[in-house]
Amino acid sequence: MTPPHPRRGGASPPASARPGAMEGLGRAAPAEDAVRYRLFAAAAGSGGEALLRRCAEGIVVRFAPLLAAYIWQRQPFRLRYVPPRGETPAHIGGTTLFGDNVEDEWFIVYLVREITREFPGLAARIDDNDGEFLLIEAADFLPKWLNPENSDNRVFFYKGELHIIPLSETHEQECDLSAASPTISQALTLLSTCSEEFLAAEPIRTAVYKRISGYPEKIQASFHRAHCYLPAGIVAVLRQRPSLVAAAVQAFYLRDPVDLRACRSFQTFPPDNRVMTVVTFTKCLYAQLMQQKFVPDRRSGYTLPLPSHPQYKAYELGMKLAHGFEILCSKCSKVSPDSKRNVLSGPLWVRFLSSLKEKNYFKGEMEGSAKYLELLHMAEDYFQQSLTKPESSVEVSPGDEILTLLHTTTIDLKEFEREAACLPPEDDDSWLEITPDDLDQMLKEARNESLPSSNEEEQKYDLEAVAESMKAFVSKVSTHEGAEMPWSSDESHVTFDVDSFTKALDRILGADSEELDSDDLDEEEEFDFSDEDDEDLDAENQRQDRKVSPNDLIGSLKSYMNEMDRELAHTNVGKSFVTQKKGVSSVNAATTQNAGPDSGAEDTELTPVDVDMNLVANLLESYSAQSGLAGPTSNILQSMGVYLPENADHVGFDKGATE
Repeated sequence: MTPPHPRRGGASPPASARPGAMEGLGRAAPAEDAVRYRLFAAAAGSGGEALLRRCAEGIVVRFAPLLAAYIWQRQPFRLRYVPPRGETPAHIGGTTLFGDNVEDEWFIVYLVREITREFPGLAARIDDNDGEFLLIEAADFLPKWLNPENSDNRVFFYKGELHIIPLSETHEQECDLSAASPTISQALTLLSTCSEEFLAAEPIRTAVYKRISGYPEKIQASFHRAHCYLPAGIVAVLRQRPSLVAAAVQAFYLRDPVDLRACRSFQTFPPDNRVMTVVTFTKCLYAQLMQQKFVPDRRSGYTLPLPSHPQYKAYELGMKLAHGFEILCSKCSKVSPDSKRNVLSGPLWVRFLSSLKEKNYFKGEMEGSAKYLELLHMAEDYFQQSLTKPESSVEVSPGDEILTLLHTTTIDLKEFEREAACLPPEDDDSWLEITPDDLDQMLKEARNESLPSSNEEEQKYDLEAVAESMKAFVSKVSTHEGAEMPWSSDESHVTFDVDSFTKALDRILGADSEELDSDDLDEEEEFDFSDEDDEDLDAENQRQDRKVSPNDLIGSLKSYMNEMDRELAHTNVGKSFVTQKKGVSSVNAATTQNAGPDSGAEDTELTPVDVDMNLVANLLESYSAQSGLAGPTSNILQSMGVYLPENADHVGFDKGATE
């Protein structure tokens, strides 16, 4: 299966929690599944072209040990000089398509942060087609004033830390949420003069840094090494350019019938002279290749052994990968073999190579050895992709690169066969399968991370807390942006002011009390349901309306409700509710059903309904009906930080169980 998208796979955050979303805001957004990064000179007047180009070269050399061996899903991290345009000053930056592997995007976030740490004169902006995705990651901790309309050009990495420029620094009215975003030049001026004041809050920084924690060690953990039965030509190409495996997997993964026409005859990589080898994938690339069910054309010559064969998986992976390489070569433009390699003979390459040696990139390997040449080829590939100027090089497709390498590389079949006899073991791919227990454990860990405290002794399932949380949720005032969850119990409760309410009604319905439809107030007061003359009653009620106070009105309504309760006491409606017992708290009260029509005289004092108990009982019954799946009860309670235990009985909720 394809690994789930860590950010986009789950539910989208609400609009108010998505600062920087670019829908309808008129700002140019990167392409889908692409991340854009821009590095500016923080000090005013120091962002000349020569300085920025030197910074780009220094960045590439400094991070070459990390980037040379990295396998990108679609496009590499690449810095280019961008001249000033409009309100955007000159900078160095680029855009990288990360496709299905969102880890490429977060690795770039890590790189950008480290770049600003190593080059303190640079301030960096980073966003994608979702907008300010760093703020989306920390959506639970953002200040109230930050919204999609004013978040642009406020989020920066500077000196290795995340900064957010507050609203009050860029607008006279501190609470004006409609204030425009600052320009990049204004933001850079503020950062360079008093950056300490704009350091993002600790919870925001923690949420973002947690997402990029583990690098650079995580790079090796993202690789998966597998045995593949491949044509010798592909083995030779991958020895020179290991990163080409990503383009081949994508070509096979996104193939169409036109692409498969080239795979009927296999002009470039016929199935002859195949050898067993080890290929390094990323886990995302490996999953994409494994999940594809594909039967090769009989005319291609590629055949598979029986699934019970011990090397069936190696044969299948090699067949799929060979199809990807053949598809790439079928689309090439036959570029001259020397059109791209000539960039490796200039002074910039010499300086780059000497810098790698100074930083012990070759790890003490003897010059000319197999390991040295492997590291050298990766450095050449990285240099060509990342450092050369667009105007000084020819853009070469992966197919062109493959054909160029085939023309310039010696294929030693006997050497490949000797190596195949003593291959290292391949990596375990059990991570592809997730059992229900594994999924439950992952969800539990994610849930515990979102709780204020991970101490299980503090996570008590108090039914009174459930009832209070729900009542607090209902008491919240909702807006067009949605309901606010009562995370904190110390917030003020919504109160009801009778005088203000009646005055508001007067303004809406008119000051003249005769316009109000209140001809039944006298009936509420007297509870006279006889068939008397309606006109006399209306006249009497209209005279009394002018003298009815708000307190009297509320009292009459209560009397009316009491009369309704007495009528319902003679029906079966009351049997569906839990009533209170005297001297017992609401939630801990035992279940008591209304006695029904034989309960006694009408004037007997009625036992009030236990609202909390009924609320909890209905919530638990609904939660039990979810059978462990997502549903309205768990969604609402979890959004308020209340987590119910699993139903160990696996039966419907019994109200008597709460006694």
